[in-house]
This record gives sequence, C-alpha cells and structure tokens, in this order.
Amino acid sequence: MSHASPKLHNAMWPGLVGKEPGTDNPPISLDRMLELTASASVNGKKFDGIDCFLFHPHTDPDADEAALKAMADKVASYGFNIGSLVAPVWPGTVGDSAMGDAEARKKFVLAVEKACRIAKIFNQHGVRKYGVIRIDSATGAAGWYDNPEANTKKIAETFREAAKVAADHGERLAAEGEICWAGMHSWKDMVNLLEAVDMPQTVGFQADLAHTYLYLMGYNAPEHALLKAGYKDAEFWPAYKQMTDALRPWTIDFHVAQNDGTVHGTGSHDKTGKHCPADDPNGKLDIVKCAGYWLQGAQERGIEHICWDGCMFPNSMLETQQTWNTILGTMIKVRDAHGWN
Repeated sequence: MSHASPKLHNAMWPGLVGKEPGTDNPPISLDRMLELTASASVNGKKFDGIDCFLFHPHTDPDADEAALKAMADKVASYGFNIGSLVAPVWPGTVGDSAMGDAEARKKFVLAVEKACRIAKIFNQHGVRKYGVIRIDSATGAAGWYDNPEANTKKIAETFREAAKVAADHGERLAAEGEICWAGMHSWKDMVNLLEAVDMPQTVGFQADLAHTYLYLMGYNAPEHALLKAGYKDAEFWPAYKQMTDALRPWTIDFHVAQNDGTVHGTGSHDKTGKHCPADDPNGKLDIVKCAGYWLQGAQERGIEHICWDGCMFPNSMLETQQTWNTILGTMIKVRDAHGWN
C-alpha cells in the first residue's frame, strides 16, 4: 500500500564524513548533494527533503541569519524540507567530549546551542517543520571502560545540560547509537545512558540500521552480544526483537541503511558499522523487515520522516545517479510497508 508518511529524506553528511581534501574522496559540496538528491526518481516519486550537517564546508555554525535564510531558500527551491540537524559536537568542530573536563563539556553544550539557533531560523523560514537535533558523546569507546559507571554519569550530565538548552528552543535531541561512541557503543549501554539522562521528552535515540546491526554482534562490547558469527536466520530475529524492544521506546529519529557485517572508518572517523549500498549482495539486513521493528509506533513518538544514511561511500559511488535511485526505491518500500496516511 502506498503511504504519504513518513517523509523520505536524504542525508547530506555522506558528502563530508570520512572525506578529506586532496584525496581520492574529497568533500562533496552541499550544492552537489542537493543536485544528486533532487535527480533521484522512482516511478515519479522523489525525495521529500534532506537532513543537514551543521559544520563546514556545508554549513557555517556561526553563519549570520541572512546566510542561513539563503541556505534555506536554496533547499526549498528544490521542493525539499529540512528535517533533522547534526550538531557539531566533536573535538575540532565547535564541541568537545561529553565525557571530558568541565571546559570540554561546556563546548559540547555550546555546539547544541548553536544547532538550536540554526534550527530556529530554519523553522521560522518554513523550510523545517519536523526533525530533531542529533548528538553523540563525541569521544571514543575505549576510554569509557576505565570507569564505566562514572563515565556514563558524566555523559548523562552533559546530555542533560544540552537538553535544557534544546527544550528552551522547543527541540529534541537524538543520541545516535554507534559502536565508536563512549557509553553508546552497545545496545545495553545505550539504554543505560538514556535512563541515566532521564529526560524522555527531550532526549531519545537515533537508530541506524547499519550501526545497530553491530550492536547485535557486540563488536565493542562482547559482554552484550546477542549473536555469534555464523548465526542462523532463526536466531537473528529473536535477537533483533530483544534489541529493538529495548531501544524502540526511545527512538525518535530513524536511518534506513545496510551493513555487510563489517566495520569501516575513513578519514578522521573511527571504525563503526559499515554502510553499504542498498542493494549490496553482501548486506546482512532485510532492510524493509528490519525497519518495521523500529517503526512500530513511530507516529506516536513524533517521527515524521526517515532518512537514508550511506556514510563513507566512495565518491565515485555517490556521484552515480543510479545509487540514489536504488536508495530512494528502498526507502519507498520501507514507507509502503510501515508508513501511514
């Protein structure tokens, strides 16, 4: 059955994450990412919008209002909405580690504040009507093990301070679970962190099919693995249900993706669940069926759009139009199976 909702968005950050100037995979401009997204078409259906990365070279987090309105005009000229925004919380951008010292944690909150300011301008412009602000702990998983309880408490305190800022702006924060982020590197630790933050109206979970697949395997947290290599299909679905039952009540933002069971990192990005093409023959996930586990009750949790994420694809793949048509076709199948009107 064809559904009108959720809206289908493409992420802009695959043009930036893992990209480095002067290499075979330099950053791809926002203009080019918009062109590729707008050119995708499947049986007359198109993407409805984009999710944005709030850092250079796509977005200056300190851009003045006029520059941000011009960006909004450009996005709207394609008939797109802007949905979720990625706050520049990492060291080397605006922010710093949520598990760091007082100064680092102050920078983290500042990054969220800057993201909220931009969100407000987009909202007032009219190009943004839904979506969240995405965060993570902005620090690697290895150091967390030095003192798990204290470090989770510290991250939770930072998230709470950021959440107060977000709530004042009418925004929600979605913490992206990836095996590379401290305190968020396993499904169980992610639940523990969200419970420690204890602000479910403002802080939730951003689920990505590729990243959460590695949660099952316990890649950076073998003590929380739900599956072992060589598992059978009959073992997969009960494990997937256990994980999604724990995290779905927190899930307020959702990324459609594929994973081949490996980790990957390029540029400055640490290794995490590898994003693969939607039709990758080595993909481990039945994308449409897995998406249904996360999208149960999505409307009640305020989800109005879903987004594709294909971070760290080589530029040659991103520059091939058929890549985006295949992705859009997969997104449409997800919406047809699990959407609403």
